[in-house]
Amino acid sequence: MTLVDLTINGLAPGKYWATVREAGDISQGAASTGGVWEAVKAKVLGQETPKEPRGIFGSVDVDEKGKGNVFLDRPVAVWEMIGRSMVVSNKKDGPFRREDPNTLVGVIARSAGVWDNDKMVCSCSGKNVWQERQEQVSQGMV
Repeated sequence: MTLVDLTINGLAPGKYWATVREAGDISQGAASTGGVWEAVKAKVLGQETPKEPRGIFGSVDVDEKGKGNVFLDRPVAVWEMIGRSMVVSNKKDGPFRREDPNTLVGVIARSAGVWDNDKMVCSCSGKNVWQERQEQVSQGMV
């Protein structure tokens, strides 16, 4: 089960759909991301019939202040979506315009968990990112 905490700021009021797309190509914005991801298909009477697309995560309502928030869940594994894109738009299926200020798009990638980024900032100090941040904050830098 994958959980998505979707928080929107700055879009026009209305209903928006969060969908995972077939491709992670965002070179043309949402227009180049492909169709809604439909990884599961069932055979019915010898013909391929798609089940409900797993890429349709759900919808979020954006209020008159341009804000919206929703928790969504789908029975998919995160690793199946890595490299694909997510589109948030008032259109579920598209087509999408290349430059639409009310359509958001991004590539799904794996990220370290909270406090799990042990990369060193400088091998000379041997400090990781979080240790460097604590030192900088204590010196008044943000």
